[in-house]
Amino acid sequence: MTISPAAASPAAASPAVATPAATGPQVVRVGAGPVSFADLVAVARLDAPIVLDPTALEGVAATRRIIDGLASDVNPHYGISTGFGALATTFITSDRRAQLQASLVRSHAAGSGPEVEREVVRALMLLRLSTLMTGRTGVRPVTAETYAAVLNAGITPVVHEYGSLGCSGDLAPLAHCALAVMGEGRVRDATGTPMSGQAALAAAGITPVVLAEKEGLALINGTDGMLGMLVLALDDLGRLLTTADIAAAMSVEALLGTDATFAADLQALRPQLGQAASAGNLRALLTGSPLLASHAGPDDPTVQDAYSLRCSPQVHGAARDTADHAALIAGRELASAVDNPVVALDGRVASNGNFHGAPVGYVLDFLAIAAADVASMSERRTDRHLDANRNKGLPPFLAHEVGVDSGLMIAQYTAAGIVSELKRLAVPASVDSIPSSAMQEDHVSMGWAAARKLRHSLAGLEQVLAIEIMTAARSLDLRAPVLPGAATGAVRDLVRTVAAGPGHDRFLSPEIEAVVGLVASGAVTDAAASVTGPLR
Repeated sequence: MTISPAAASPAAASPAVATPAATGPQVVRVGAGPVSFADLVAVARLDAPIVLDPTALEGVAATRRIIDGLASDVNPHYGISTGFGALATTFITSDRRAQLQASLVRSHAAGSGPEVEREVVRALMLLRLSTLMTGRTGVRPVTAETYAAVLNAGITPVVHEYGSLGCSGDLAPLAHCALAVMGEGRVRDATGTPMSGQAALAAAGITPVVLAEKEGLALINGTDGMLGMLVLALDDLGRLLTTADIAAAMSVEALLGTDATFAADLQALRPQLGQAASAGNLRALLTGSPLLASHAGPDDPTVQDAYSLRCSPQVHGAARDTADHAALIAGRELASAVDNPVVALDGRVASNGNFHGAPVGYVLDFLAIAAADVASMSERRTDRHLDANRNKGLPPFLAHEVGVDSGLMIAQYTAAGIVSELKRLAVPASVDSIPSSAMQEDHVSMGWAAARKLRHSLAGLEQVLAIEIMTAARSLDLRAPVLPGAATGAVRDLVRTVAAGPGHDRFLSPEIEAVVGLVASGAVTDAAASVTGPLR
C-alpha cells in the first residue's frame, strides 16, 4: 500500500484545524446515518459548520482496513488495483496506484461552461461527505476529515455547468471538488475570491490529501449534485407554493371572485392532500374580506369563476403532492451509500449500479412540469386583471390614464415570456441518454441536466408569481374605498414598500425586481402569515 504524506502528517491527521467545536444548535453533525433536509440547507445556504461523529469515523477506519487488505492481494480488484470504466480489466501495480487515483480525479475534472452556484457545490460536497461517513466507501478517516475541513473553511471548488451525464453519478462536478481536496484546481475562498486550490488550503491550514487506493473513485461516484439541487429545490418550493396560494387569493379578491368554491366540504369530495392544504390556505387568506363581502349574496352576477381562480387549489395542490413525492425519493437517496465498488456490510467489495441517477432525475423532471403549470395559471390570472372585458370594472391594463398610459401591459408580456420558457424547460431530461465510456456506460440518467433546468424553472416561477402579486396589489388599490382582507392587505402593504401604487407610467423593471426580492426572501409569506398564522 502507498502511504500518503497526508496520512502521516499531524496536520492532516487532524484537519479539524478548520472544524469548529459543536457548541451551538446550528452545527451539523455528520455520521453514519443520513443528513436531513434542514442539515443540507443549513450547510449549503447558511454556512453551518460541520462536525464528524467519532463513532462513525471508527467505522470508516474499520472499512479502510478491508481495502488495505485487498490492495496487497495479487488478484485484481476493481477500483483498488485496476483501471476504471472500460479499463477495468487493466491491473495496476502498487507503485502506480497513488498516481492512478490522482489521474482519475484530474482527468474527470473536465467540466466546462459557467460556474455552478456556491450553494449547489456546498450541497453536493456535504452529501459526498455523508456517504464517506457511512463507512461503505473504503476511504481513510483523514480523507473524510479533510473534506469536512474544506467545507468548514468556506472553500468552494469551481464546478462548471456541463460535464455530468448523471451516471456514474455526477462524475465531473465531484471530481472538481476532489481536486480541491488534493490542493489542486481552482476554488473560491470564503470571501468569494478566486484562487488555486493549493493557495486556499494553505491559507486555511489544511494539508492536501494524497489519495490512496479506492479513494479517487469514492470521491467522485455519486448522485450528490443532482440530489443536492433536488433538496434545495424542495426548500424553495415550500415557499413558492405558499406564495402561489397568496397570489391566487389576492387575485380572487381583486377580481371580485368567490371563496365559496374553496369550502372544506367541497374540497373533501376529492381527498387530495395537496388540494386540501392549498384550499385551507385560500380560506384563511380570504377570511373576513370586505371586498368579497361587497358582492356576495344572491345578487352576485358571477355564476362560476374562471378556472385560473376557481381551480387554484387543484393545480397548486397537485404541485404540492408532486413535491411530497419528490421529497420521499430525496429522503431515500439521502439514506443511500452510493459508490462503486462499495464495501458491503459483510465486508465484500462489490460492483453495483446504485450510482445511476434515474430515481432522482425522474422527480426533478416531474417538479419542472409542476412549476411550469403553476406559473402558467398565475400568468392567466395576471392577464385577467388587465383585460377590461374580464376584470369587472377595472381600467384596461390597470392604466392611470387610459390611452396615455400602458399600465401593467408589458409586465404581463414578461410573465408570458417566462411561462413559455418554463414550458420548454418542462420537457424531461431523463428520457435522453447519450452513451459514453466506449459503450461501458451505455445508458445515462441526465439527472444533473434535469436539476440544472429545474433551478431555472423555479427562478422563473418566482418571477411570474411576483408579477401577479404586484398586479393584484394594484387591482386591490383600484377597488378603494372597499378594502381587502387583513392578510391580503398586509401583502399589498408590503408591496407598497418597494413599488408605488396606481399612477402614471414609470420605469417598471426595478419595481418588478423588488417584488421578486420580496418573494425570494419569504417576506410575502411572512406578511400573510402575520395575520393568518402559519400557512401550509
